[in-house]
Amino acid sequence: MKDLFEKIQNAGKTLNLIDDEKVNQVLLSIADRITSGIDLILSENKKDLDRMEPENPKYDRLKLTPERIAGIAEDMRHVARLPSPLGQVLMQEILPNGMELKKIPAPFGVIGIIYEARPNVTPDVFSLCLKSGNVCVLKGGSDAEYSNRAIVNIIREVLSAEKINPDTCTLLSSDREATVELLNATGYVDLIIPRGSRSLIQYVRDHSKIPVIETGAGICHTYFDKSGDKEKGRAIVTNAKTRRVSVCNALDCLIIHQERLQDLPYLCGKLMEKKVIIYADVSSYNVLNSSYPSDLLQPAYDGCYGTEFLDYKMSISTVQSIEEALAHISKYGSKHSECIVSESKDSVDLFQKRVDAACVYANVSTAFTDGAQFGMGAEIGISTQKMHARGPMALKELTTYKWLISGDGQVRTN
Repeated sequence: MKDLFEKIQNAGKTLNLIDDEKVNQVLLSIADRITSGIDLILSENKKDLDRMEPENPKYDRLKLTPERIAGIAEDMRHVARLPSPLGQVLMQEILPNGMELKKIPAPFGVIGIIYEARPNVTPDVFSLCLKSGNVCVLKGGSDAEYSNRAIVNIIREVLSAEKINPDTCTLLSSDREATVELLNATGYVDLIIPRGSRSLIQYVRDHSKIPVIETGAGICHTYFDKSGDKEKGRAIVTNAKTRRVSVCNALDCLIIHQERLQDLPYLCGKLMEKKVIIYADVSSYNVLNSSYPSDLLQPAYDGCYGTEFLDYKMSISTVQSIEEALAHISKYGSKHSECIVSESKDSVDLFQKRVDAACVYANVSTAFTDGAQFGMGAEIGISTQKMHARGPMALKELTTYKWLISGDGQVRTN
């Protein structure tokens, strides 16, 4: 694939010379084409859906609808309206010798994205990469092969019509060999971002010869403190667990203070409507046993804590104190999104200071961990690491920086 990677690299050499107005025009044109091409995209998406069982937790991620496609197009329009990070000056200083220093944002160059059954990632990634001056190499999973190809074909057609190198957006084949080639494309690809399951992210991290930003795997907790408001708690637990179970910000484990166990049937009351299976420890099981459907209530098992369910499933752990809740999150969390429901300022302050995660919520559903919800437009992923970027990643996080030094013949004498 060397020839292909050379073509992709060449596409990036002049990409950041395209002015922002032109970039915005391209994004708006692609959004319009996606909107007008809904029937084609849906028909190709159906080919992917027909190969997957509806019971598969990935099915909801894979499924496109007219409303979701309209949302994809609107996200692209939103990105077009955002200011470009490339025109900013991060720092400027004139030294005593007259040299002028400027620190400015700069594109990474070529960004490789490896993702699973989420065709909405394709236009999101492209729009953010183009707006930040980066070429994107997309390696989608075989589950979404037809959907991804349909969307990328639209993107490349518009790029060609706008006299921009279509290799600015390249979709690799969906086989495993393409993944291996991408992870070893040193000298051609500058950054790899995996989006998907913990196993995918771990595989990329372990095998890539290119720098990696880890994203996506979310084992999310909500701790209901002894001072928690049960109305807020019920709404937050229901929303975080059932809004969309297949996304990384969905609730996996409810931690409850022992003094509030009697409120557990109320906190979980709406979960039964969605047939959420609860894996409860002994204390919570005994409380829920008389109110929660027996076919949906099961004893906690080894491994249910620290599991990203991506399904209508949730575990419950009872703790004696906030310190014990913090210890549980430290042991089982993935540094993604964690929440406390509490009316105690001291408890909230302690929780937000002590929890080591990209997003730490107080009395707010973890479902808000999303670039669009944070006002960033579309996102390229949720970083769970600490180097370079953390949390939702959008335009600014897709740039590095460089120094510009100007002078008038200065030379160093020491």
